[in-house]
Amino acid sequence: MNFMPNDREPVYLQIIRYIKQQVVRGELNPGDTIPSRREMAQLLKVNPNTVQKSYKEMEEMGIINTIKSYQSSITTDENIISQIRHDLINESMEVFIENMKAINVRKEELIEIINDKY
Repeated sequence: MNFMPNDREPVYLQIIRYIKQQVVRGELNPGDTIPSRREMAQLLKVNPNTVQKSYKEMEEMGIINTIKSYQSSITTDENIISQIRHDLINESMEVFIENMKAINVRKEELIEIINDKY
């Protein structure tokens, strides 16, 4: 697992984003089980309470399902998975656009750069 926490936001939110990214990239598929909270804490080298908080949030968002006495698994709801992808794209675009505005890149220039680079 390639998880590198940063100091800009809470670790539990970073864990949620990490799982979302794995789902969007196809590294975690609908119905796949994910490590237990304790195992995930060891893998990511974070406090188990932090992982617990992220799993609880993901359960509330519908990203993962947990049945008593079983490991949590990624949702099979395609609408939720589609929404995860949409949310990640929007988050990235907002940061990118704000960064471009901060250095006074005009929209037309930005579109031209994207067309050249992409």
